Amino acid sequence: MDTASSKPADLVLPPPIEQPSTADQNAPSLIPRLPLSLLQELWRTADAETCGLSLDELSIVLTAVGKRVNHGLPPGATPDAAQKAAFFRSLHLSELALAHACALGREIAWENFLSRYRSALVHAAVSITGSATLGNDLADSLYAELYGLRQTAGERRSPLASYSGRGSLLGWLRTTLVQRWRDHHRRTHRETPLDNFDSPAPAPTPIPSNLEQLTAGVAHTLRGLAAEDRFLLSAYYLDRQTLLQIAQTLAVHEATISRRIKRLADNLRKQLIENLISSGFSKAAAEEALGADPRDIEINLSTLLQTSQTSTFSKKTAPTAAGDTL
Repeated sequence: MDTASSKPADLVLPPPIEQPSTADQNAPSLIPRLPLSLLQELWRTADAETCGLSLDELSIVLTAVGKRVNHGLPPGATPDAAQKAAFFRSLHLSELALAHACALGREIAWENFLSRYRSALVHAAVSITGSATLGNDLADSLYAELYGLRQTAGERRSPLASYSGRGSLLGWLRTTLVQRWRDHHRRTHRETPLDNFDSPAPAPTPIPSNLEQLTAGVAHTLRGLAAEDRFLLSAYYLDRQTLLQIAQTLAVHEATISRRIKRLADNLRKQLIENLISSGFSKAAAEEALGADPRDIEINLSTLLQTSQTSTFSKKTAPTAAGDTL
């Protein structure tokens, strides 16, 4: 998961690069690029033109991200061209392009950023601080920081330059808000008691200290499900099918599907807690980790749950009584 440095001065923002015209983007460049066909594909997927990011700039960003995390492979492993391409395609490309265009000071990107994230950021900040006033102040201070108003040796610096696109940009922003709030309290906790905050708001969703372990635990638990269980979860939670639609597909009673999904959800939670405990979590930490925002967990749920094996269900010629089970 991406996290923003709590020391913005460590992030050096390169000077803005003039956006070349569409005709110039196929011209030879002195800046090292990814293979041109792959780069053009990624540039289109990222919709980078709409936020003012050129092919060369996107290539620089992607190259730096790939180098920083070894293209998603373990340290010391050497990725081949296919692995590099797969890694780049797995990124949140449109959010990555938007974040780095904002870091470069592109006004069109900032207009897009504020339109998409301002409301969500204020809401998250109010939840984190427990105060409407403090939440708005926290969100405003983060905007100034993200815009790169701080300068060192005449260079603008923005934490957005550290976003790698491996997790959602909203999740990265939420984590950054939490970090800044914690930094604020390290400086001021002796002066401002927490119980003096105005306009109490709901407590923030807890962010687990080890998202990698949580991610691995969720993946391991889902892979261990039977094919029919994966089908039910995928149909109900990912495809948003109604209980009636699923029941008609499987030719069983709607109440049967309802009970089965309820049992599945309960058992899945128990299994996940057991897997997290076996990986080193305490029981309390495992239960707290389950409150993490799903956007912070880098798992392709569709891939893990997707299955077409519905033949293992007990098919009926017509919906049966509510007492029937799958």
